[in-house]
Amino acid sequence: MTIALLAALICGPDGLSEEDFRRLHEQLKPPTSEPWRSIPWKISLVEAQNQAAREKKPVFIWAMDGNPLGCG
Repeated sequence: MTIALLAALICGPDGLSEEDFRRLHEQLKPPTSEPWRSIPWKISLVEAQNQAAREKKPVFIWAMDGNPLGCG
């Protein structure tokens, strides 16, 4: 299923049925073997800054605003 079709399903007038959601959710989940899944992500910026300072490592911040599919 393409991203355009997914966006049409989600942003369309009828929305997304629960069955469609469950099917898409399973299809879009990344494999558990993905390397980024082993990273100990922090939700608290302060906690991440403190740990980075202790370990003398940089902080990577992922931030976004809005729907990732561009729906309004």
